[in-house]
Amino acid sequence: MTTASDAADRPVPAAAEADVADTAEPSSSHHFFTIAEDQPLSLDSGPTLAPVKVAYQTHGELNQDKSNAILVCHALTGDQFLTGRNLWTDRPGWWETMVGPGKTLDTDRYFIICSNVLGGCMGTTGPKDIDHATGRPYGLNFPVITIADMVRLQKRLIDHLGIEQLFCVTGGSMGGMQVLQWAANYPEQVYVAAPIATAARHSAQNIAFHEVGRQAIMADPNWHNGDYYSHGVLPQRGLAVARMAAHITYLSEAALQNKFDRNLQDRAKVSFGFDADFQVESYLRHQGSSFVDRFDANSYLYITRAMDYFDMEAEFDGILANAFRGTKTEFCIVSFTSDWLYPTAENKAIVRALNAAAARVSFVEVNSDRGHDAFLLDEPEMFTTLGGFLQAAAARRGLTGP
Repeated sequence: MTTASDAADRPVPAAAEADVADTAEPSSSHHFFTIAEDQPLSLDSGPTLAPVKVAYQTHGELNQDKSNAILVCHALTGDQFLTGRNLWTDRPGWWETMVGPGKTLDTDRYFIICSNVLGGCMGTTGPKDIDHATGRPYGLNFPVITIADMVRLQKRLIDHLGIEQLFCVTGGSMGGMQVLQWAANYPEQVYVAAPIATAARHSAQNIAFHEVGRQAIMADPNWHNGDYYSHGVLPQRGLAVARMAAHITYLSEAALQNKFDRNLQDRAKVSFGFDADFQVESYLRHQGSSFVDRFDANSYLYITRAMDYFDMEAEFDGILANAFRGTKTEFCIVSFTSDWLYPTAENKAIVRALNAAAARVSFVEVNSDRGHDAFLLDEPEMFTTLGGFLQAAAARRGLTGP
């Protein structure tokens, strides 16, 4: 069992302490960038934050005029490890279907950047990190953050890399929210944008699911009002339940039915008890138990809250089109037929707003029974759509092939 002291005091993997190349993929490397105390990060909630460490990974080579950079923004429980080995968890990258030599995000052609978001727990400053003012982990003293704060930090990273304009910003789910925020706040720095399976505001249903997860964490006796680090424990049960509830929303009814139906788990008949009689129960329990060893509970609270606060309509006087007026960025919006977390209707609302702003936009609804998680999986129509969109944009930009 992992304890909070293990999690807080666990040494950063040696391969992640400094800039390091991935031996399995020579063009990949892991880096840190730090915002110093004399240049603090301004936050929407009012305070500033410094120092701030950003953990990020790059793939491919940045060309001479720095015009081939693609920023990938990750989802709620994602991280900077798109492909290759995760230096913290030893798991494979989360978007290996999309990123790599010859793939849609072709590392032979593009320079791919992905950073762990503000408030995360894979190297970027978050609640489990040390507050320099107290010498203790931030816990709930970490300031409440927003999607715009995450993007503001990414902007500092991109400026640090000397990239004046990103060729593309893309990502799914919460990553798609960041894409929209980038396009709205820094339109001159985004050549094309590809938000996938996302929304311009968090719905009441999604806020409700997040609140169930947060309450599960906070009801765990080991949470200790966010200060479990100093107690040497983790709110494992609460975080596991939060993950189980959330994971249901990432799938579809058809996916669950096709994969599990009412099949029993390692037994011929029901137990008339409360063990995992059904395969779907065992699957969800595994999702919960495996999650607690790789994700910080307080990070889960903060990041879900940032998603709940996301509302681009409200940010732009109640009219979403105002976020994109005058933009030169071209957009490609992708949704999935069975995604009920960020359904096609919410993606189409973004398309309508872009049309109202006279922005260039294309839209594809991919027929899939895999639910929201389809954007992480092998979906040929998604690859073809985004590949063609990027190919045309690269030709206009003058980017030559590998």
